Amino acid sequence: MEYQYPIEHHWSTEEIIDVIQFYQSIERAYEKGIEREEFMKSYRRFKEIVPGKADERNLCNDFEEMSGYSAFRTVKAAKETEAGNPVKMKK
Repeated sequence: MEYQYPIEHHWSTEEIIDVIQFYQSIERAYEKGIEREEFMKSYRRFKEIVPGKADERNLCNDFEEMSGYSAFRTVKAAKETEAGNPVKMKK
């Protein structure tokens, strides 16, 4: 897909890479599935970088607008999935 990931320009290079990995884990959940623990690890790192709910909501809404993939629904599904099982989303 051709779109830009929503990022903040004050983040460090490492933080940008980690946030992009979170977005890519959402994409994998929709496209082929992702192991729950791998997804939750990327989400926890995302929350270290973006601790505020409003900022998280804005970035995730921007990502969904561009990609069509819902971060909120994916996080909710991952939290409801038992450990050891994959998270698989449908559009």
